[in-house]
Amino acid sequence: MDLFQRTIVAMLLSFVVAYAMDYWLINGSKKWKQWGFDHPNARSLHVTPVSRLGGIGLFLGVLASWSFFSLALPNMIWVGLCLLLIASVLDDIKGLPVLLRLCLHSFVALICAVDLFFSEGSGYFAAIIGTVVIVWVINLYNFMDGSDGLAGGMTVIGFGSYGLFAYWAGYENYALMNLSIAAAALGFLIHNFSPARIFLGDGGAIPLGFLAIVIGILGWEEGVWPLWFPWLIFSPFIVDATVTLIKRVFRGEKIWQAHRQHYYQSMVQNGFGHRNTALCWYGVMFLAGISAVWAAQQDSFVQYVTLMAWGAIYLMLLFIFESTQKFRGNRG
Repeated sequence: MDLFQRTIVAMLLSFVVAYAMDYWLINGSKKWKQWGFDHPNARSLHVTPVSRLGGIGLFLGVLASWSFFSLALPNMIWVGLCLLLIASVLDDIKGLPVLLRLCLHSFVALICAVDLFFSEGSGYFAAIIGTVVIVWVINLYNFMDGSDGLAGGMTVIGFGSYGLFAYWAGYENYALMNLSIAAAALGFLIHNFSPARIFLGDGGAIPLGFLAIVIGILGWEEGVWPLWFPWLIFSPFIVDATVTLIKRVFRGEKIWQAHRQHYYQSMVQNGFGHRNTALCWYGVMFLAGISAVWAAQQDSFVQYVTLMAWGAIYLMLLFIFESTQKFRGNRG
């Protein structure tokens, strides 16, 4: 098979396995229906319990495709992914202490940062910064998984952008790796789009955040794409989660507690609903992804202008959000 045929097979395999497994988790097993339900809490935007085991189906699809094509993945990706996946699924089913989860995230981030940065001779400082960044992206992906179809759509578009660029650039391993994730996420998203019948859960969101940042860094180190590329692709999630965290810190709030202050959550609560909120975010995600793929093939000046333009876009969007919330608050 040539690259195009292998890509199609990889995506079909991931999609079919993920779709079928999540369908079975929703409809086929009374035992699974007793476990892993997401009951409404202070952070939730849903009002009835929904299964949060969708990450199981998604990653079975991914692993089926990766195994079929025997993709060459660094050991640190396998170790980190397996640890996070197992622990996060257990958390979805039984619940694990926050401190234990954070310690595991930090351990995985540390071993990956050491592997990534010490191998490049960057030293302790880079490894420490890398550890913090990996922990943050692991968790921000989870924070943004709070509305029907949102994180699933980001996964399709984000990893699809990784894979599309790698395909065009001739990096077969990266193309198959990322397009398999995107296709599996699409299989899950069919069940997750509003009204959601299954959620991604920590077992999906935590490992996806890990893969988003680690594959992004690894691709940069191996010369597949420039350093800014993964940050622009996943910028819709990064901007919302980071700005929300900073605002909560300045207000003196306990940042580890559940809340509904993300911008996407405000959109749902202010009348957009899950479906329209997801569609609006898909538009931003798609534009960020396609502009990153295009700009990465241009000269450095065009790349710089593209990043500046996106900075201006996000400042404008944040201003609109804040102004709208203040207006609604004054009216209330």
